[in-house]
Amino acid sequence: VQLQASGGGLVQTGDSLRLSCAASGGGSFSYYALGWFRQAPHKEREFVAAITRIPISSFYGDSVKGRFAISRDDAMNTVNLQMNSLKPEDTAVYYCAAVFGGLTSAGASRADTWHYWGQGTQVTVSS
Repeated sequence: VQLQASGGGLVQTGDSLRLSCAASGGGSFSYYALGWFRQAPHKEREFVAAITRIPISSFYGDSVKGRFAISRDDAMNTVNLQMNSLKPEDTAVYYCAAVFGGLTSAGASRADTWHYWGQGTQVTVSS
């Protein structure tokens, strides 16, 4: 499956931003679990959020809980990340990811769980 992330940009502290990731190929989109990671300069890739296939569960990294929300639209083959109350420490390149089949909360946060990655979209939050 090929993933294309979009929606990044430059915003101010407290603003909102919505990222989208469009998938193509790979068969039925609904069978994939989907996620978002981010990587800031000189830092390791960090888990942000993930959403399973039906029945849907969602998981979040501690630093974004209560501010970010992940959703999926299987009819449109997209996964979205609504980011609210943005902070300068949210500045990073955001990557969408996919894996075929089930997903556990423990596995979601591990980068090696995910088999497919998008190219990344830059989010910059100014103070």
